[in-house]
Amino acid sequence: MILNRVRYHSTTPNCFTIPKPHLQTLADNPPSILDRIKQCRTVTELEQICASMIKTNTIQDSFYTNQLITASSSLSRLNHASLAFSHIHNPNVFVYNAMIKASVHCGQPVQGLLCFINMLRNRVFPTSYTFSSLIKACAAVSAMGFGEGVHGSVWKCGLDSHVFVQTALIDLYSKLGRVKEARKVFDEMPERDGFAWTSMVSAHARVGDMSSARALFDEMIERCLSNSATWNTMIDGYARVGDIERAELLFSQMPSRDLISWTAMIDCYSQNKKFGDALVVFNEMRMNGVSPDAVTMSAVVSACAHLGVLDLGKEIHYYVVQNGFDLDVYIGSALIDMYAKCGALDRALVVFYNLWDKNLFCWNSVIEGLAAHGDAEKALAMFSKMESEKIKPNGITFVSVLSACTHAGLVEEGRRRFLSMTRDYSISPGVEHYGCMVDLLSRAGLLRDALELIQSMKLKPNSVIWGALLGGCKLYRNLEIAKVSAKELMVLEPDNSGHYNLIVNIFAEVNRWGEVADVRAIMKQLGVEKTSPGSSWIEIGREVHTFSASDKSHAASGEIYSFLAELYMQLKLDIYLPELGPAL
Repeated sequence: MILNRVRYHSTTPNCFTIPKPHLQTLADNPPSILDRIKQCRTVTELEQICASMIKTNTIQDSFYTNQLITASSSLSRLNHASLAFSHIHNPNVFVYNAMIKASVHCGQPVQGLLCFINMLRNRVFPTSYTFSSLIKACAAVSAMGFGEGVHGSVWKCGLDSHVFVQTALIDLYSKLGRVKEARKVFDEMPERDGFAWTSMVSAHARVGDMSSARALFDEMIERCLSNSATWNTMIDGYARVGDIERAELLFSQMPSRDLISWTAMIDCYSQNKKFGDALVVFNEMRMNGVSPDAVTMSAVVSACAHLGVLDLGKEIHYYVVQNGFDLDVYIGSALIDMYAKCGALDRALVVFYNLWDKNLFCWNSVIEGLAAHGDAEKALAMFSKMESEKIKPNGITFVSVLSACTHAGLVEEGRRRFLSMTRDYSISPGVEHYGCMVDLLSRAGLLRDALELIQSMKLKPNSVIWGALLGGCKLYRNLEIAKVSAKELMVLEPDNSGHYNLIVNIFAEVNRWGEVADVRAIMKQLGVEKTSPGSSWIEIGREVHTFSASDKSHAASGEIYSFLAELYMQLKLDIYLPELGPAL
């Protein structure tokens, strides 16, 4: 007979012992059931085993039910686990643990928390394994109140010195942004292993407190407790705060580097817009015999996208195919984005349609690509198709949709989509959404509507929004609203010469030279200098060449300027004179 009850320890009221379950004899429970559960690989087999156990009443054996719930979890079939759990009359702590763990694994943490409550009501007392799953459930639902209650239960059950449980609590408080509470748990631990130290380092790094993280890290080095995970955490932390030099130094000092280390360094460069360096690290990684995974390849493809290096992007795509990577949603969305940013929209669409599984990131990438290429009609059609397939859009999706409407001048369509965002999907407009709408209205000459929209914003408008309005004022020569916009921009970005030059051009176009002189006087008084010119780049032979106005840093600048001079002479011979605008 299987014992399902927990006996309290006679001398310590807050502690308890759990006897091991006594299995029934092999004659009563044929061993083939356990073998079938362990060998179960398909949902059909799982259903057959579950039905057989219910029919033969083997489901009442806590050991077998525990195994069945675990098998259901591995196949992500929480409904089968729940069915098995509902048929057992007296589940013991092992069955409850399996059910809570299955709920968390299958993405239903609330069900796991409810299962724990039911467990206590039935006077089945938890173990350390119970709390490890429970704490993960609390982190998944951001249930701070419940998390604190679970922490109290840990103390009540005498598990406050259990390293594994305490480490999970540190991770919980860290994910909920309660670093002080996490540090308190850490400081009160009688014993700490490498995982506990790494979790606490990660907690400080997650909130950008790299000084505290580094202090713990150095202490770990002294105790010889550090491992590659700790080094990787520090590199990731420095990447988040933009401290590339310290990340590089740590990476060079690592005693050993694993796949995560290389990927962390690639991400570090990518996050800080040093995409060329990210590709250099990727090549070094391969030369060191480290094989990338899907996460690494997604980061590398994304770096190619930002650099606009189509030929190299194609090579990376070929590498993905040749090395047997599944074209999953991560690599797929990165490839779509890369081809779209590199101007190969047809290739982006081919990748998109060849994906077996498409998540929101894939849809966002293809809609953004279509919008950036000015194909508003196809972008909106793709958005409608996404809606028909029950994929719920997010704020990023609507930025692309509104951007498509802006490029195509679809004012009413843009207004409709902007309203739909809050009405149909409960997405609060962000600054970027308002920026798209102001740009759309300003380009269409609806400057008064654009100004009213800005004034109705619940958020504080930034320089991009006022800049879009000022651009519309220049296009339609509206001095009244231009002055309002310019005034706001001078407060938000007093050192940005671009805004001053734009308002100067507006006044000059209508021959308001007095105002031109006033603005230039303000610029001189504030010491505003003309910003560095914009840059353009071109890829030739897998090398990216960058150019900017009046720049002579390029190795071939002498030949380039010589050729330009020759072109200029030919233009003069043809008596060609370009129109000179007010800015010149």
